[in-house]
Amino acid sequence: MSVHNLAKFRNSKTHSNTTNVQIVSFNRSELNSILQLYGQMVANGIWRDYGISHLSTFAVFSVFRRTAEVPLYQIEKHPSLAGRDALYQVKSMNGKILKRGNNLKQVLKVLDKKRLSLIS
Repeated sequence: MSVHNLAKFRNSKTHSNTTNVQIVSFNRSELNSILQLYGQMVANGIWRDYGISHLSTFAVFSVFRRTAEVPLYQIEKHPSLAGRDALYQVKSMNGKILKRGNNLKQVLKVLDKKRLSLIS
C-alpha cells in the first residue's frame, strides 16, 4: 500500500479543470437538523436508509423506508431559489412539494407532522 500526497493531486493540471465547478452541499448545521429528524424516525422504525447527493444546482437528502425503494421524501436545497422563499423544499415520493421556505427547521416540520399522524 502506498501513500499519496493529495495536495499535489489537487494542484495538478488534470484536476484543475474540474475545480471551477461549484457544488451545492448542506452545511454542518443543516445536516444536524436533518439528521436529528432522521434519527427520530429511525428510532420509531419509520425510516431505514438515506442518501445524499451534491449536484451543481442543488443538494438533496433522500429518505428511504427500504434501500431498494424510491425515496419516501427528499429534502432539497436550491440556492438559486432563495430569493423566492424556496431555498429548502420537501418533496414526497410522487414529486409533490409538501413545503418550501428559507428556514430549514420550519420546512422540516412538515415531516414531523407526518410522523405524528403515522404513529397515532
